[in-house]
Amino acid sequence: MDKHSRGNRKLRTGTVTSDRMDKTVAVEIVRAFQHPLYKKIVRRTTKILAHDEQNICHVGDLVQIVEVRPISRRKRWKVRQVVSQAESIDA
Repeated sequence: MDKHSRGNRKLRTGTVTSDRMDKTVAVEIVRAFQHPLYKKIVRRTTKILAHDEQNICHVGDLVQIVEVRPISRRKRWKVRQVVSQAESIDA
C-alpha cells in the first residue's frame, strides 16, 4: 500500500447554499431512503461547512466534497471539485 494513501475518505455531492464566509461554503446534502416500515421514500437534508481555499464556489453550484481532518470547530470537509456551476441571472 502506498505510504501517502489517505484511506477511504467519504465523498458527498451537494449544493452550495451560502458563500458569505471567507474560504468556507455551506453545502446542503440531500439523501433519500425508503422508510423501513411504511416503504415511503423519505428525504433528509444535512448542512455541512466545507473549506473552499480559492473562494471559487458560489450559491447554487453543485460541488463534490471530501472528508478531511478538522480544519476548525465545525469544518471537517473540503471542496474537491465544482461539478457544475449555477446559472447566473444577468439583468
